[in-house]
Amino acid sequence: MHQPVTESNLSETSPSLQLLDRDHSILAFNHRVFDWACRSDVPLLERLRYLCIVSSNLDEFFEVRAEPHLAALQAKDDKGLYTVQSFQLLSRAIHDLVASQYALYNNELMPAFERQGIKIISHGERNNAQREWVRRYFEREVRPLLIPVGLDPSHPFPQVANKSLNFIVRLGGNDAFGRENDIAIVKVPRVLPRLIRMPAGVSGKRTLFVALSSVIRAHLSSLFPGREVGQFSQFRVTRHSDLAVDEVDVRNLRTALRQGLQHRHYGQAVRLEVSSGCSEHLVKFLLKQFDLPVEALYRVHGPVNLARLTQLINLVDEPKLLFPPYKASYPQQLVRGQSIFSQLKRGDVLIHQPYESFDGVLEFLREAVHDPQVLAIKQTIYRTGSESELMALLREAVRRGKEVTVVVELKARFDEEANMDWAEMLESIGAQVVYGVMGLKTHTKMMLFTRREGKQLKRYAHLSTGNYNPVTARLYTDISHLTADVALTKDVEHVFSHLASQSRLPRLNRLWLAPLYFYRKLIGKIDALADAAALGKSARIVAKMNALTDDALTHALIRAGKKGVQIDLIVRGACILPAQLPGLTENIRVRSIIGRFLEHSRVFYFRQDETEELLLSSADWMNRNMLRRVEVAWPVTDPAQRQRLVDECLVACLHDVVDAWDLMPDGSYSHVNQVGHHVGHSAQGALMARYGAPNTDRDK
Repeated sequence: MHQPVTESNLSETSPSLQLLDRDHSILAFNHRVFDWACRSDVPLLERLRYLCIVSSNLDEFFEVRAEPHLAALQAKDDKGLYTVQSFQLLSRAIHDLVASQYALYNNELMPAFERQGIKIISHGERNNAQREWVRRYFEREVRPLLIPVGLDPSHPFPQVANKSLNFIVRLGGNDAFGRENDIAIVKVPRVLPRLIRMPAGVSGKRTLFVALSSVIRAHLSSLFPGREVGQFSQFRVTRHSDLAVDEVDVRNLRTALRQGLQHRHYGQAVRLEVSSGCSEHLVKFLLKQFDLPVEALYRVHGPVNLARLTQLINLVDEPKLLFPPYKASYPQQLVRGQSIFSQLKRGDVLIHQPYESFDGVLEFLREAVHDPQVLAIKQTIYRTGSESELMALLREAVRRGKEVTVVVELKARFDEEANMDWAEMLESIGAQVVYGVMGLKTHTKMMLFTRREGKQLKRYAHLSTGNYNPVTARLYTDISHLTADVALTKDVEHVFSHLASQSRLPRLNRLWLAPLYFYRKLIGKIDALADAAALGKSARIVAKMNALTDDALTHALIRAGKKGVQIDLIVRGACILPAQLPGLTENIRVRSIIGRFLEHSRVFYFRQDETEELLLSSADWMNRNMLRRVEVAWPVTDPAQRQRLVDECLVACLHDVVDAWDLMPDGSYSHVNQVGHHVGHSAQGALMARYGAPNTDRDK
C-alpha cells in the first residue's frame, strides 16, 4: 500500500536536482506565444492578436504573481522563495520581453499595416482636414468626460484604477488662485474607445485610425486654459488584483466578494508604465506616489496598453489578413435530428472541441430542457461569459418546472462579477444555487440530467475538460464526454450531492475527486508504474495538461523516470520539471504546443505492459488543483474511444513539427522545426483538416 500523500513526504528526489522556477517558466510560455507574433507566415492581424495576447498575459502575471517578488525587494530579503535576486532576474526577463514586443510593434507590424493601407496616424502626420476632424471628435466625445485634477493640499493625488489610461502633466504659471501647483492628472474613462477609425472623407483611400491617447495629447493645452503645458506623459499602473476573502469569518460569500470587487481596482501598485520620453521629474513623482522602486518602471515606445489594440482587429475588414475561417463540424458521433438520450443508450459520445462543435453540448442541454421526461438538471458553472445561451436554457428549465441545481464558483478569477450576476438571476427565478465547499474552488465541469424512463429514473451526464463557454469553446481544445454509464453517472450524482449538502461522500466507482483522493491516486499510479519498471516491465506515461507546477507530482515523475518509465509530458504553459538531464530525467521529455487554438484538454495515459488506462480531467498538475479545488478525473473505458483520444490528443502532439517546442534541461525551449514554421506535420492543422467540413450535410 502506498504511503498517504502529503506536501511534505514527497518533497525530495535528489539533492542535486533543482526544479525550474515557475515564474520564469510562465515567461517562457509567453515567449512561445510571442513567436507567433513574429512569424511572417502568420496573417498580419493574427500577428497583432498574438502580440495583444502576450500583453494581456503579462498584465495578469503582474496582477497575480508580482506582489511577493516586489515585497522581497522592498524588504531587502535575501532568503526564501522570493528574494531581491529573484526579483531582479525576473524583472530583467520581463523588461527584455516588453522591449521585444514594442520593437516588433514599431519596426515590423506597424510598417506592414501601412503597406496594406492601414495606419494609426499620429498628430504630426495628420493634415489640416484630419486635425480638424480629430478636434471636433475631441470636443464632442472626449472633453465632456475628462476632469483634469490639479494637485495641491486640498486636491491630493487621485485614486487611479488598475490598468486605466491616465496623463500626468507639468504646468507652468499659476492657477486661477495665484498658486504654483505644477502637477495635474487627467484620468481617461474606460468607456472611451482606445482606437477611433477616421471617416473616408478625411482618410482618402487608406484605412486610418487615431489613438485616443493621441487625441488627448494633441488637446492637453485646451484642458488647462491660462497655463503652460510643459512635460507630460501617458501612464498606466498595474495593481495586485488577486481577490482574497477570509472565508472563515464570512457569513455571505457573495456579499463579501461584491465588496472585495469594489477594492480590487485599487490594490497595491506593482508596475508603472509611462511613455518612453517621460521626464525624470515626472517619473520620480509617479514612483513616489505609487510607492514603487525604479525596477518596477517600464518606459514604452508606443501605447501603454498594447492589449487594447485588439480593437484594431475588429475594426479592420480585411479577411486576407486573418486566418482562413474554420467551421467546426457537428460532432461526428452524433446524428442530427435524433434524440441524444437514445443515442447515448448505444454508447458514450466524445466531442473534440473546437474541431467538433460545442453545439453538440448545447443540443444535449436543449433537449433536456424541452423533454418533459427530464425531471432534474444539475450543473457546475465556472466561466460561462456575460452572455450565454446555456444560462438562458437553465432559466427556461426553471420556467418549465424542472428541478435545477447550479453549483456556481463565485471565485473564478476575473469572472467573479459575471458569475454573481448569473447566480442572482437563477436564484431569483427559483433555481437552487449553491457555492460549493467553503475554502475550495469548484473547478470541475459536470452536467447531470435525471430522466424518467418507464418506471425507472435514468441518469445522463456531460463531463468536460473545459468550461461551459460557447465563445472559448471555439478557441480552446477540449474534450466533452457525454455518457449514460450507470457507474459514472452515479458518481456524478454523488459529487453534486456532496457539493450541495457537504455531507460525507460515499465511495466512488469511477471518478477521482480532488481534494479528497485525486492527489493520492495520481501519485500512486505513477509510483506503481515506477515499481513495475524497476522489475523490468514496460511502463509508459503520456500526460497532457496546461501546467505542471506541483512539487510532489514532479518528484513522482522524476522517480518514475529514473526507474525506467518512459514519460512524455505535453505541457502548454508552465513546467518546473527539468527534462533530459543525464542520469536524472533522461527518460522524461516535455513538449509544449502553441498553435492557432489554445491547448486546454487534460488527458492522462498510463500503460504497464499491455494494460492501458486513460483519464480525462478538469485539473492541471498544480498544487492548487490537487489540494484547494474540487476537481475530477474520469476513465475512458471503451477501447475505440480511448484509442481516438490517444491518436488525436497525444500522438498527434508528439509528432508535431510545426507548433511544438521541446523543453531543454536549462529551462529554455527549442522550436522543433528549425527550418521553417510551416513545414511538416501540425497536430492542429491535421485535426482541422479531418473535422472541418463546411460543405457536408452535417453542417447544413
